[in-house]
Amino acid sequence: MVLSMDEIINAICLHTADRTGVRPTDVQVELSWDEDTGYTGEVWVNGRSRYIVEANIMEAIMQYVYKEYGVRAFREDITLDLDEEIIAHIRS
Repeated sequence: MVLSMDEIINAICLHTADRTGVRPTDVQVELSWDEDTGYTGEVWVNGRSRYIVEANIMEAIMQYVYKEYGVRAFREDITLDLDEEIIAHIRS
């Protein structure tokens, strides 16, 4: 299974909304990759921003694929990859 960058962003929006008690549409996400820090992102909720690291992204993806697809994926089953955009490969 492969998740597009849009699906990864949706996963982070849903996960953040669950954790903060807001609607997923109230969450904005920007993902990036850097040679020093790896996969990271910035999440905005109610005008406040916070940075997330790869572990946060993976947690959101694990919950997303379970809720949306019924697939129980573990951290070692997920690989983030950078092509023209960030994608996630999920081994099931």
